[in-house]
Amino acid sequence: MFDLPDDEILPLSKEHVFWTWSAQAKVSPIPLDHAKGVYFWDTAGKRYLDFNSMTMCVNIGHGNQRVIEAMVTQARELPYAAPGMATKVRALASRMVAEVTPGGALTKVLFTLGGADANENAVKLARGYTGRFKILARYRSYHGATAGAMALTGDPRRVAWEPGLMPGVVHFLDPYRYRSTFHRTNPDISDAEFCQDYLNHLEEIIRYEGPETIAAILMESVTGTNGIIIPPDGYLQGVRALCDRYGMVMIADEVMSGFGRTGKWFAVDNWGVVPDIITMAKGLTSAYAPLGAVAMKPEIAAAFDEHVFESGLTYTSHPVSLAAAVANIQVMKDDGIVENAAAMGPVLHELLADLGETHPSVGDVRNIGLFGIIELVKDRKTKEPMAPWNGSSPEMVAFRKYCTDHGLFLYTHWHTALVIPPLIITEAQLKEGFAILDKALEITDKAVK
Repeated sequence: MFDLPDDEILPLSKEHVFWTWSAQAKVSPIPLDHAKGVYFWDTAGKRYLDFNSMTMCVNIGHGNQRVIEAMVTQARELPYAAPGMATKVRALASRMVAEVTPGGALTKVLFTLGGADANENAVKLARGYTGRFKILARYRSYHGATAGAMALTGDPRRVAWEPGLMPGVVHFLDPYRYRSTFHRTNPDISDAEFCQDYLNHLEEIIRYEGPETIAAILMESVTGTNGIIIPPDGYLQGVRALCDRYGMVMIADEVMSGFGRTGKWFAVDNWGVVPDIITMAKGLTSAYAPLGAVAMKPEIAAAFDEHVFESGLTYTSHPVSLAAAVANIQVMKDDGIVENAAAMGPVLHELLADLGETHPSVGDVRNIGLFGIIELVKDRKTKEPMAPWNGSSPEMVAFRKYCTDHGLFLYTHWHTALVIPPLIITEAQLKEGFAILDKALEITDKAVK
């Protein structure tokens, strides 16, 4: 389609592209040619097994023609409509999103361009609804790279841009069992006690900050890149109860964990919790087009029946993106995509556990559905990480390079390796990737004390 020789893609890109999350002189991108299913190919014809769904987003896999054709048809019929217009695809997309929310209870939908602005608009809605200002979020969180979403983020990506971020955010600790701040001397505490300690911690912060000042608690239902931290049973139910007790809005960031990733439509469904607002993106269209959304309970929306919601986006409800969402959701239903993620969850769990038994550098493994992680350590007893906080190490660099060189594309973050493949993956394809991981971990094993 485009008249550019393959061998010019990389040099031309390096000359003109400004790369995000990168030191510009150190980028080394893969020159991508095409993708299909759970694989993609570079311009030299090398095949990669995609263990990261590109950016944790291609949930239905690459190259699904039903989604592509829906986008093409929409582009021919109506490629753009102004934000104030009603369109067939907007009506359908909003209904389909509302129907898959927990209990179908979040019936009003605001479409955005991605996850960051979905979270920012969720904050605006919560503040407008409650008349309060503060937002509570967790330290091991990532909510987006805009000024508001970055303020909500708890990890070092926020610190890099302070102090010029949105005010009013207070952070609290995640219920991270493997590295629990509260239980270093008592790691064998029961799950119920562990859960309650972290709920007590949250309620203490609520009281210190003044519940009458707090509009919402916003958190990833399952923490994503900062550890695939799966909340213990009772935790999300406890957060829901605290929000009800103190009149706060519960916002679930499901940008990464939504649309089947955990074996349910949304991660909160695993615990039977209905938040007041859910934010989403990524799997909403499986990244075939950029789109985010904020689904809310009708009472949240009703607060703006007579009061203007002072916010908007030129590309809100973009017809081509909405066509991708409609087709994507239909594909997920027709092909049993969520069900496959649920079925492959135990398979992934077993494969992860096997690595833990074989390799001394594996400190912990966790997964829920097809949302998994390998936590690498230099010492299992002390849990010294294979790379420092907010940094890397020669071992982690070599580990990832081995995977890439051998055709396995995955995301490493500090001392962890994430396993987040397209939800259509088979047991055989998972085992194909784990055979490479098994060899790559021999590199990190050498660093074990």
